[in-house]
Amino acid sequence: MPGFELFGAEEKKEVQDVLDNGVLMRYGFDGNRNGHHKALELERDLAARMQTEYAQVVSSGTAALTVALASAGIGSGDEVIMPTFTFVASFEAILSVGATPILCDIDDTLTLDPKAVKAAITTKTKAVMPVHMCGSMADLKALKAICNEHNLVLLEDACQAIGGTYDGKPLGSYGDLGCFSFDYVKTVTCGEGGGLITNSKIYAENADKYQDHGHDHIGNDRGAETHPFLGYNYRLSELNAAVGIAQLRKLDQTLTIQEKNYTVLRNALSSIPQISFRRVPETGVESYAFLSIFLPNEDLARKGHKALGEHGVDACFYWFDNNWHYYKKWDHLLEPKSLNRLSQEQKTGLQKNNQSFDSSDAWMGKTISCLIKVGWSEIEVKERASKMIEALQSIL
Repeated sequence: MPGFELFGAEEKKEVQDVLDNGVLMRYGFDGNRNGHHKALELERDLAARMQTEYAQVVSSGTAALTVALASAGIGSGDEVIMPTFTFVASFEAILSVGATPILCDIDDTLTLDPKAVKAAITTKTKAVMPVHMCGSMADLKALKAICNEHNLVLLEDACQAIGGTYDGKPLGSYGDLGCFSFDYVKTVTCGEGGGLITNSKIYAENADKYQDHGHDHIGNDRGAETHPFLGYNYRLSELNAAVGIAQLRKLDQTLTIQEKNYTVLRNALSSIPQISFRRVPETGVESYAFLSIFLPNEDLARKGHKALGEHGVDACFYWFDNNWHYYKKWDHLLEPKSLNRLSQEQKTGLQKNNQSFDSSDAWMGKTISCLIKVGWSEIEVKERASKMIEALQSIL
């Protein structure tokens, strides 16, 4: 999955362009750029690849979520439904705009369960944020129908699934807004960075201003620009954008390799009757960034994860005990613990999350996910498949 596995002359060329002109900041100094505007170029490339009207690149995936929420007018007093299985950035972004994250059960897709989402909607709900964890997606058709029925924003967090598709559309483009992470271990990396996509001109214009202190970006004199509303600094540097340009051009190549390696491993594990696989919604195509399997129960999953490590199979994750990705370890959210004072509405709303999520626990307790790397040789993939079979059969 990590794009850094494919670093080469293409990335060096793009970065050297920036170093040669000496302008590392996105805005201003146009006379020195020699025609290079890397962040703008990356936005154009991202919109084209994701088949959307607009794209905005920012400093991280967390920033992308934050800017997306703000661009849709979500803030104080609002609630955003999100899954129990995700990265902590999901609730961090929601809290940062003054809204309240509401945890919701997942199903066998390892993403939001539409039935649970429907049950979680209140008069304060303003958005539903499915998170396409580990390369596959939520049942977006069902979620979109729910959002349409209740006039809610559908915000896709596709940070771990760039390149996947649903109903023939790139993940991130199906909802009202979609977000990506371009950090060091993502399929497309800028080192640090993120992006959002949308077909809404209003959301796009809001995002463009909000990520740069509210600048309207009208005219050629940055000092004379006005500020239609408050904003913050979530800009992406030219150096980071330069890396992303080369990386995005390699996305289709990366996806082809990931699918090939994923398929070898999945076919091998299919020979073990006690193992099953996460459900991919109908019309969905994974990005093949991870292979996620279900063992019969939590005890066997724990033993299986340990056995994989003992057999030399690295980069496998038992999320049920993971500090960053599963709600059971999010004490700082559930208590909550914050350096800045949360609003009373947030404190009250967060109390809803102090409950049991039995369906999530049932699925995550028996799940193991294995990262798919693009740097493996054919021999290494076959050896890995053999080791995985040996490890898992030893505990079954």
